[in-house]
Formats: sequence, structure tokens, C-alpha cells
Amino acid sequence: MIEKRAIGNPAGALLALLQRRGPQTIKELEAGLGVTATAVRQQLTGLLADDYIEQQETRGAGRGRPRHVYSLTAKARALFPQYYDELTHTLLREILITEGPEKVRLLLRRLSERLAEQYAVQIASSEPAGRAAELIELLNAKGIMAEVEVMPTGLFFREFNCPYYLLAREYRAICDMEQGMIAQVLQGSVSLVSCSLDGHHGCQFKVEN
Repeated sequence: MIEKRAIGNPAGALLALLQRRGPQTIKELEAGLGVTATAVRQQLTGLLADDYIEQQETRGAGRGRPRHVYSLTAKARALFPQYYDELTHTLLREILITEGPEKVRLLLRRLSERLAEQYAVQIASSEPAGRAAELIELLNAKGIMAEVEVMPTGLFFREFNCPYYLLAREYRAICDMEQGMIAQVLQGSVSLVSCSLDGHHGCQFKVEN
């Protein structure tokens, strides 16, 4: 069994690669990890048996043999940093039951503002791209895999592992909290383009200033 503290071992390195890059073939894992195909298959066998990854069969554009791609299961995603605990979950549930969903949204909005304030004081740049790059560094330091990309259509901010994944599965308003935090730190309008809860590879936000 893999525990959070062992995420740096060979099996953990494979999981981290899948978390960052999404579904991969054996050849892609071999190249990404810098190991042999035999070593990759050895790790895959154990991870499949323990339900940390799943295997799917895909076909290319031609008539060649189908290939297998491997991706993380919800069990594996839970191994990556999750910044909440059972108490948080219980509190939100109690507020939802006793006060209603609007109260939960209000609480999460306030939490979003607090998080943004904590990050903002550590950011020096005044330019959107610079602020995004500094925020990326802060998130990566906490174990949240993130990157920013400047494209002709705008600035795209991506998080490859949701820091509140299990909680967000039950309270979708968590996504609004993260979106609000990013908007406040980057000082611009932010829209959620794609979300891991909808089956996408990570969460992607578009920033407009």
C-alpha cells in the first residue's frame, strides 16, 4: 500500500507523472521516468492490483493494434496533498443542514478572500503574468501541481491536482472558492474553463485583465 509519505518512491514517481501529464502509455511513462519498460510494467502491476491506477484501451487513427493508456483513480488522487480534514467536512455539512446552501457559499467566499490575502502579500509583481508565475511557485511549494501559460487568447492557469478534491466532489462550491482566490490574487476576472470533477485532466482557469 502506498501512503502519502511514500509518494517519492518509484511507484509514487509514476503516480506523480500521471497526475501532472494525464493518461500515459507505457512508452510515455518509460520516457517520462527515465526507466526501462520492464520497470514501468512492474510498478503498473502493483498499482493496478491496489486500485491506484486504471487501464483503458484506445485506438489510433490507423488500423494498428490498440494501445493501453493508464490514468489515476480517485483513490490515487487522494494521495496528493488535500488541505482539509474531517472536521472541515463535518462543519460544512452541519452548516448546510442547519443554515442552508447560501450560508455555505458565504463561508467559502470568505475563506477564498482569506486565502487570497495570504498569497497576495507574498507576491511582488504588478503584471498579470508575473503575479500568476509567483502564485504558481507558492502553490507548487505546497505540493499543488500548477502551471501558467500565456497564449494569444489569454492567460491560462492550470492546477493538476485539486487541493480539495474529495471535499469538492460533495460541495461543488469549493470550485468557486478556488476561482475567487485566483481572481483576487491575479487582480482580474477569472472563469473556470474545465474541471477535474467533470472528468478533465486537472482544472483550467482563463484569466482576463
